[in-house]
Formats: sequence, structure tokens, C-alpha cells
Amino acid sequence: MSHSVEQLQSVLETLEECRKVLNESNSRESAELLSIVILDVRMRLKGIDDADLKALCDEMLRSAASEPPPPSKQTQDQPRRPLLRVVK
Repeated sequence: MSHSVEQLQSVLETLEECRKVLNESNSRESAELLSIVILDVRMRLKGIDDADLKALCDEMLRSAASEPPPPSKQTQDQPRRPLLRVVK
């Protein structure tokens, strides 16, 4: 494993621990923001670039639009989370 990969892996572990602490202290918004940073580090480790992520998001949006799930009591009672859009 190269030195930079080892460094990124160490950073990732630290970020995940920080997110865990934030979740435990009910700092949900901060934990969610940190999740975006964690995703970025994981993408770097796996060699996934922004174009790959955008293509995945676009495909997921197309799939979600073409096959809406049937409404259920549980989903009607819960507010829908906004879709995450990556804009560069």
C-alpha cells in the first residue's frame, strides 16, 4: 500500500469516528455533512471520479422517476428526504 493510500485510510478512519461521536451527541446535521467528506475520501481510495458519481446519480434519478413505489402508510407519515445533487 502506498504512503498516500495509507494516509487516506487513516483520515477515513478518523472521520468515521468523528461522525460516530457527532451522531451520538445528536449533531445530525454535522454528521451528515461529514458523511459527504467521507464519501469523497472513499471515492479517492477507490479511484471513482466525479463523472462516475454524476452518472450514477443521474441513473438513480431516472430509475426513481420511471418506477414510483406504491404509497404506503409508513412513507406517507414520514417526510421525504431531499435527493442529494452533486453540482461542480
